[in-house]
Amino acid sequence: MIISYRRRNVKKVGVIMGSDSDLPVVEKCINELKKYEIPTEVHVYSAHRTPVEAIEFAQNAEKNGFGVLISAAGKAAHLGGVIAANTVLPVIGIPIKASALEGVDALLSTVQMPPGIPVASVAIDGAKNAAILAVEMLAIGDPDLNRKLWDERKKAHDAVVEKDAKISAQFN
Repeated sequence: MIISYRRRNVKKVGVIMGSDSDLPVVEKCINELKKYEIPTEVHVYSAHRTPVEAIEFAQNAEKNGFGVLISAAGKAAHLGGVIAANTVLPVIGIPIKASALEGVDALLSTVQMPPGIPVASVAIDGAKNAAILAVEMLAIGDPDLNRKLWDERKKAHDAVVEKDAKISAQFN
């Protein structure tokens, strides 16, 4: 069964990565947002090399139609904090595995925000979950999007039940 989901007045999701080297991970986020038909805008802004551009983007995000911002960064991973400090929109951080510390440095930089400037975080390289969390935030006021999330959960449930039946038949 094909179900059509109309995107009426849905807010955009901004996906910002600190470096184009983050793109292989971030593409999973972008593809997941496309699956839910979420308008998405993607940029490379560095908290350290292009802070003015990152700040300007964050300060204008709300008036430019964004509802959620996703920030992907490795190593020091200050990008999420810079974005969050300059907007009241929800910011989701994707810590990227980009150093000898296997992404733990980015995870800690993303989650250790001062009171009043939250950045939600997903797992290291957890781009798909960042997209789903953004969709869940947008679905709060969108029954069609909410239904699509439930449909995807049902598909995931059914896939596990099917795998269980195969494995059980093979070994029991």
